[in-house]
Amino acid sequence: MSDLELQIKELIIDSLDLEDISPDDIQTEEPLFDEGLGLDSIDALELGMALQAQFGVKIDAEDENTREYFRSVASLARFVAENQAA
Repeated sequence: MSDLELQIKELIIDSLDLEDISPDDIQTEEPLFDEGLGLDSIDALELGMALQAQFGVKIDAEDENTREYFRSVASLARFVAENQAA
């Protein structure tokens, strides 16, 4: 697991107050919504704000790719890595 993936897993746990989950419990390729981790749209909003605050990335809710960025920890890590310096 990369350092960025670990940071995102920790951010998910902290920002969404997931008390009974550790970073090791979150699979990097596992879906974050529906059948995977089971997050919902409110969780997505909170996670998006936390990502913006911690990594300085801009997330556009109207962007058709946003759903794909939030698919898994791996896709979020790619998004952050590509957009952090932008």
